[in-house]
Amino acid sequence: MRKARTVRTLSSIALASALAVGGGAATTAFAAGTPSPSPSTSTPAAGASVTVPSSPVKPGDAISVTVTAPAGSKNLTVSSAALGAVRLTPGGNGTTWTGTATVADVKDGGYGVALTGSAPDGAKLQATAQLTVKAGSPKPKPKPTPAPATLQLSTDFGRPGDKVVISVKSSEKEAYVKSAAFAGGRVDLKGDGKGTFTGTATVAKDVKTGYYGVEAFAGGKRFDTVKFSVEAEGTPDVKPLKPLTPGEYKTPKGSVNTGQAPADA
Repeated sequence: MRKARTVRTLSSIALASALAVGGGAATTAFAAGTPSPSPSTSTPAAGASVTVPSSPVKPGDAISVTVTAPAGSKNLTVSSAALGAVRLTPGGNGTTWTGTATVADVKDGGYGVALTGSAPDGAKLQATAQLTVKAGSPKPKPKPTPAPATLQLSTDFGRPGDKVVISVKSSEKEAYVKSAAFAGGRVDLKGDGKGTFTGTATVAKDVKTGYYGVEAFAGGKRFDTVKFSVEAEGTPDVKPLKPLTPGEYKTPKGSVNTGQAPADA
């Protein structure tokens, strides 16, 4: 009795082992017949990156940009509101691209830098980086040097009562001229708001023939003096007498040099 029970037990164990082995073989066949999953489109994107300087940059700086992507990637583009155009050049290993960009004239702050493109299998590539712009204290702009003031008269000659147009160009807020040849002695000029001052002077009626200075002032300072000639009305054109030379002196006939008229013939 004890022997038979032992045989049955061994037989049960053997059967259980056989079933276990047979079931394992069936499971392996099912797994082998299952189709394998397709490659994930996120894998190429994870292999792309864009690198910019980590330290703050200033507007106008030229910075380097480095892009890494799977070999054979196409249409790689780097863009940012803080950068101008970025032209990428492929490196020798086929997975690195480099370029140079100029920091735009933007306000201080952080700006995103985006990389887009296509992987060799057509999947979309995307990557981002952060660029910090800090201009610091702006340098004071130098004050422009004002152009020298100029004076122009419509004529440099006149008679009493004549009109003379005066023009002054200056960056100052006021301009005028002074001359004894003009009525009132001073002529205030009117500005057009763009640096040109004009006015009209009248040659004084009681002025005498001669040369007079016309002094020009801008901002209260004299900057030029020009000559103006006046010919007063009624002034005779008298030429000075020229003394006779000894050879030109003649003695009247019929008279000794007494100053009397010669005797009647």
